[in-house]
Amino acid sequence: MKTLHVIGSMDPVSGGPCQGLRNSIPSLLENGFNNEVVTFDSPANKPPTLDAFPIHQLGPANNAWRYSAQFHPWMLANLPQFNIVLIHGLWLYLSYATWKAVIRQRRFHNTSNPKLFLMSHGMLDPWFQRHPSRRLKAWRNWLYWKVIEKHVVNGVDGLLFTCEQELLLARETFSGYQPKREINVGYGVIEPPAETAEMDAAFRATTPELNGRPYLLFLSRIHPKKGVDLLLKAYANVLRNGTIERPLPETGRGEPIGMGGLRREVPDLVVAGPIDSEYARRMISMAQELGVSNRVHFPGMLSGDAKWGAFYGCEAFILPSHQENFGIAVAEALACSKPVLISNQVNIWREIEFSGAGIVAADTEQGTIQLLERWGAMPGLEKESIGLKARECYRQHFDIAVSTHRMAEALKV
Repeated sequence: MKTLHVIGSMDPVSGGPCQGLRNSIPSLLENGFNNEVVTFDSPANKPPTLDAFPIHQLGPANNAWRYSAQFHPWMLANLPQFNIVLIHGLWLYLSYATWKAVIRQRRFHNTSNPKLFLMSHGMLDPWFQRHPSRRLKAWRNWLYWKVIEKHVVNGVDGLLFTCEQELLLARETFSGYQPKREINVGYGVIEPPAETAEMDAAFRATTPELNGRPYLLFLSRIHPKKGVDLLLKAYANVLRNGTIERPLPETGRGEPIGMGGLRREVPDLVVAGPIDSEYARRMISMAQELGVSNRVHFPGMLSGDAKWGAFYGCEAFILPSHQENFGIAVAEALACSKPVLISNQVNIWREIEFSGAGIVAADTEQGTIQLLERWGAMPGLEKESIGLKARECYRQHFDIAVSTHRMAEALKV
């Protein structure tokens, strides 16, 4: 099966879908799919990775719609060699132009090939239409849906979802939503490399001020949607208490017994992600204003050994996001046997809660305080048990081989 993936960008800083595609393509190849990728990146800007599959860069597309004059001619010339086309994303020229090109190809050659699928990667989530900060964009999307995107979504052969929650939420957003097929194929991440001393050293070099202290890890884009402001305010609130006491039995003198009952210091917080945006700079300033800048660390974007060192070295991973379609970093933390502390707006929260692989709370400041306090009050043996459950949750739900096999079966139909 020769498969063409259409995606806006393969630059790693563009977000999760490009990393998810890089994770899945090797496994799709094992399932009999030969893969090529077409993007709207400029040929002058090669992705900073060595990919073992062809990437056709047809940009630059610097306009708001990401229109590229090269795309449609390229599609018409190359579509006959593909059995399957999979669109990654909505609301840009790529989804409409791909749908139109496939329709033309089918009519011109009187065939039902290539099969056309669409993976929205959370872009049909109702949060984008309901949140007060997105009123203008919500109106724009509603109009675009009526005129264009509804026909794309309802016209493809199948609409793919990364988890059950994403599938259910997509039904709430727009009237006229009637896809031919809805398929929960899941999503996965590759097995992380084994932990090494070099990984720990690479991470510690980015945050020497940690000086060996324990820490919680946030690793994602530093963006308003991710709830970073909630995390900083909640962390400052908990830190003001100085320590977290564990509710263990007492001696006759009213003191906690056993080493496990001693008052425990709140771990530091590492907020890892690109720090070159205005919002990231505001969050760094907020940490200073809240008086926690000596305990909150912003090492910037982590990759390679430093990234894995951050995962393996943390007590737990935390993400109080307001909207998260899947959360690749969440799955990566689980794969490293790390408990995850997440909001109930991270769409894979059901799988995590059912597996006992972490703690789930509301995407509010109080909910984030609950995440921190419940984790801090938990006995060490229980934390170790959750770490084991985290790894099992990854194996059952988010192993790339499992999710890609489901995708392969859906694409073959």
